[in-house]
Amino acid sequence: MGRLDPLLECIARFANRHGMFPPGAKIGLAVSGGADSVFLLHALHALAPRWNLRLSVLHLDHGWRAGSAADATFVQELAASMGLPFHLRRESAPKATENQEEAGRAVRRRFFEELRATEALAAVATGHTRSDQAETVLFRLLRGSGPSGLAAILPVTREGLIRPLLATTREEIVAWLQTHGLPWREDPTNADSRFARNRIRHETLPKLAADYNPNLTAILAHAAAIAQDEEAYWANEIEIRSARYLKLEGRAVFLDTAALCGEHPAVTRRLLREAIRLVRGDLRRIDFEHLERLLELSLQKEGDGRLILPGVDAFRSFGIIRLTEPGADLRRPYEVVLSVPGCTDVAEAGFIDTELVGFSADPAVERDYNESEAVLDWDLLAGPLVVRNWEPGDRYRPAGRGSETLVKTLFQEAGVPIWERKHWPVITARRQIVWVQRFGPSETLAPGLRTRTILRIRRRIRDVQ
Repeated sequence: MGRLDPLLECIARFANRHGMFPPGAKIGLAVSGGADSVFLLHALHALAPRWNLRLSVLHLDHGWRAGSAADATFVQELAASMGLPFHLRRESAPKATENQEEAGRAVRRRFFEELRATEALAAVATGHTRSDQAETVLFRLLRGSGPSGLAAILPVTREGLIRPLLATTREEIVAWLQTHGLPWREDPTNADSRFARNRIRHETLPKLAADYNPNLTAILAHAAAIAQDEEAYWANEIEIRSARYLKLEGRAVFLDTAALCGEHPAVTRRLLREAIRLVRGDLRRIDFEHLERLLELSLQKEGDGRLILPGVDAFRSFGIIRLTEPGADLRRPYEVVLSVPGCTDVAEAGFIDTELVGFSADPAVERDYNESEAVLDWDLLAGPLVVRNWEPGDRYRPAGRGSETLVKTLFQEAGVPIWERKHWPVITARRQIVWVQRFGPSETLAPGLRTRTILRIRRRIRDVQ
């Protein structure tokens, strides 16, 4: 295990290439007791002086197997023999044939995140190897992953995980441990054919290598390395374009389809992926067909449309696509009596300010209004004022318009997206519409030459959380 050990030198070069170990860093080692993680512990313990690393050993016992407690004891004793701190977590994940692996990963992620915070760890190193990389690439390819998925196991992640062994194979690791007479624990579930990854490891990959190319593991790992470089390039490009094309408002993301039409489909697909990620926080269960359907919705020449994807509600209206989590808009129909004068807090519509002021000498000034403000002849109003949401069938005659009109028609003329209409503020008096946001006061209540007092209305949008 000297400085010139070829396998350790290979690991050191790989770690340096990816900047895994800042000098003096505290690094947690995820050690299950299997060959790969035991080798990780021995290798980094030997290499630690190169970077002046401070190591600690992390072990998670799911309690799924009768021998899991013995695994924990084995790892604890191994850490003690090296004088390293040992952190044990016993936490069970749901035991299900198909979801057990994913559930276990979620528990491990929480364990690592907590220790990174409490122990000030710069990173947590895991024992993923080139063999794991090849299996992951093949597994994802068979499931229909695109270039992002084929990047597979990253050497360094944003979540603080590092994989120093990705340049070494499982066979090299086992041979090294045997040469040095170092024991490890065998997990019998690694041979369980109920798990797809085990079938790929023990059946599919060996058969493909025997029938087509004995260097298949290296070839698949090289494909992952290329995909990782491609993804790193695209990540920077999409970050730049996202600022231009994606508008984030609270829990919703908006895209302008006219702008997207000018981009290459490769760019558009990645922007759509990023939009989904911003809404959901991840891209799990999003596959090629989902993206293609969203791309088709984005690039259609005109019309509205809606898609329900895993964890995403995509709605197109007037050339804008809104993406939200299903059920993200929890606002309900509302009807609230306005304080006049005063400020009325309407949970679904923001704040409605009302003010009574004397009429200006220039009536034209007082007839002016914008999308959020309006003035009405207070002397002509009767009954309490009520603000409510727009309802299908609402109609009135806006000031300056020749006839009574459906508010829906005004929405269509103004290009108001469908999702904005549901909570659109309408003010009524005795059930008659006197003002609609953006479209102004009713013609019969617009200030005129005989107006003495006006009611000024202003809507303020609540800050988006």
